[in-house]
Amino acid sequence: MPTTPEDLKQLTMLGSKDAKGGTIELFPNHAANRLQIKLLCSEFTSLCPLTKQPDFAEIEIDYEPDKWVAETKSVKLFLESYREVGIFNEHLAVELAEKFMARVEPFEVTVAVRFKSRGGIAISTSYRLVGAGLIPPVNV
Repeated sequence: MPTTPEDLKQLTMLGSKDAKGGTIELFPNHAANRLQIKLLCSEFTSLCPLTKQPDFAEIEIDYEPDKWVAETKSVKLFLESYREVGIFNEHLAVELAEKFMARVEPFEVTVAVRFKSRGGIAISTSYRLVGAGLIPPVNV
């Protein structure tokens, strides 16, 4: 099914030069079966909460939408809203996944953050959430 004018009614950031981040916009999922979507952001920055030094990362959001799909530009702007936020790398994965789950309500979402090396150590963290009504994964 092609994108319809009805699908576009809720989107305000796409095509806007003045759009600011914070809210992930949504459009209807037309897939009859489960759709798998992977969003990759290779230019993410946030701040170390203690030193206020910039941290650079790649963010991967892998999700299975239910009723809604996240509009890509709004996700980009949402991620950019962290530029001046002091947050530990490990907390970031949890926060992004929880905010994404709350807004988009997918069947499941996994957020992986891969921070560049600073002081000789790179760090990768991932956090997975399963939507309501689904059986959570078993950790082995």
